[in-house]
Amino acid sequence: MRRHIILRSPSTVDDGGITLAANQQASSDEQLLKLWLHGRSPNTQRAYGSDVSRFRSFVGKSLQAVTLAHLQDFADSLRALAPASQCRVLSSVKSLLAFGHRIGYLAFDIGRPLRLPANRNRLSERILAEGAIHKILALEPSRRNRALLRLLYAAGLRVSELSALTGQHLQERDEAGQVTVLGKGGKTRTVLLSAATWQELRGLSDDGHSASPVFRSRKGGALSHSQVLRIVRAAARRAGIQAPVSPHWLRHAHASHALERGCPIHLVQATLGHASVATTGRYLHARPTDSSALYLSV
Repeated sequence: MRRHIILRSPSTVDDGGITLAANQQASSDEQLLKLWLHGRSPNTQRAYGSDVSRFRSFVGKSLQAVTLAHLQDFADSLRALAPASQCRVLSSVKSLLAFGHRIGYLAFDIGRPLRLPANRNRLSERILAEGAIHKILALEPSRRNRALLRLLYAAGLRVSELSALTGQHLQERDEAGQVTVLGKGGKTRTVLLSAATWQELRGLSDDGHSASPVFRSRKGGALSHSQVLRIVRAAARRAGIQAPVSPHWLRHAHASHALERGCPIHLVQATLGHASVATTGRYLHARPTDSSALYLSV
């Protein structure tokens, strides 16, 4: 028998940046999923929705009937995936179950005891050297693509943020300019650009319309995520880099290089739009500037 739960307290619940009004309700798995995904970016909704759909298809039961044993069996079924993929899928499911418990739809948070598989941190392997970044930019023959690559690195943008940029998001600032970005969770941030980066961007939108995409495809619309990926991959291969470079690698490089050059960590956090300084701190551990190993005599 399904329960119809209504939260009557005037308080709110914060779930990873998504604030929930206390009078929201869930009387089915579908409603719970809708509440859980509300306010997240389209990309996040697709990824989380796919992970949860995989879980629900596996167990074939209402979430209210799912037990820890079902969740453990599902975790075992994912062993053919890479550890990082296992962690992503299980983290999505655990988040949904925890959310369902918090709003009263689920009697217990049965996902809490489940341990995620050990996942080696490979961030350091995805950080390109400054020389590699400069080579990528120098060898790019397309003006549009060179500006795109420079902005991904110089502003540390996510690919979704870059694709969504229009002329109105670019503003002149003294001798250079700035870009206003709509990031995760609907949070807006403004990033100052160097004069060189601003000069690359100027003139890309020659139709005079502020609503036109900054980076347009041949058909006139905004570049898709897959098109941006192809541009980045081609630029990396042109520079002799064999690794599967993605747009996010340029964001990683921004964070790492800025910290190595002495930029305050809170400023890097603000520029990249990280919700927590702990996220930004991963780059300090990925590429340390000192080590006790260097003090030994061997």
